[in-house]
Amino acid sequence: MDYTKIKLDLVDGVAVITLSDPATMNAAGVDTVAELTDAFRRIATGGLKARAIVLTGEGRGFCSGANLSSGVGASFDADGKPDAGRGLEIHYNPLVTLMRDSELPIVTAVNGAAAGVGCSLALLGDIVVAAESSYFLQAFRRIGLVPDGGSTYILPRLIGKARAMEMALLGDKIPAKTALDWGLVNRCVPDAELMPTAMAIATELARGPMALGMIRQLIWTSLDQTWLEQLHEERLTQRVAGKSADFGEGVQAFLQKRPAAFTGQ
Repeated sequence: MDYTKIKLDLVDGVAVITLSDPATMNAAGVDTVAELTDAFRRIATGGLKARAIVLTGEGRGFCSGANLSSGVGASFDADGKPDAGRGLEIHYNPLVTLMRDSELPIVTAVNGAAAGVGCSLALLGDIVVAAESSYFLQAFRRIGLVPDGGSTYILPRLIGKARAMEMALLGDKIPAKTALDWGLVNRCVPDAELMPTAMAIATELARGPMALGMIRQLIWTSLDQTWLEQLHEERLTQRVAGKSADFGEGVQAFLQKRPAAFTGQ
């Protein structure tokens, strides 16, 4: 697929996906979502030899939400009224699920607005780095819709019911520094340090063992598991990790008192 709404680059083992539609502040229309889905699938299938992912936005904003002028992929029900959920089922939900199930760690570098579904995309990062000027906005109430892109799943688990309700019901902007205090993000840095910080973190992740992907998946899985179910999941995953070349290298490096040289295998 040729990309016109995003850019995809490989830097030191890090796949850098940049939302690149500055005229709309990188609105996530159906076309953009299709390109993002293609990029994440390409990375997942080894079409791009990456070991970590950075997702960011070009220009003044990370992502201003769905592109309402494009109709966001809505169809119509038999009653002649639009089915606003159809576009989610076909386009948006597969993308956010693909991100959630990624075998590679994801770092999101949030600049400017992360609004609507853009907020969901930002918070799907395993490590979320926010520029000081950025903000997070659940804008759905302003147009009479409900949060989507997994927001109603992610937010209560990140910041609790009270703050999730506040974001969704009031629709106020949450500045980056508040987002850090609330636990929405991992880092809040000066704007000029956003990409250097995100790339430094992602590069460190890219040098890590293949177990990092398993770790992120275990933590995502834990959100829906009982204690005993999660212990069993850890047991199964540890069996896989223990057979990796990276585990062998890690043990040898420990015994030889040297840094491990992981290959992601």
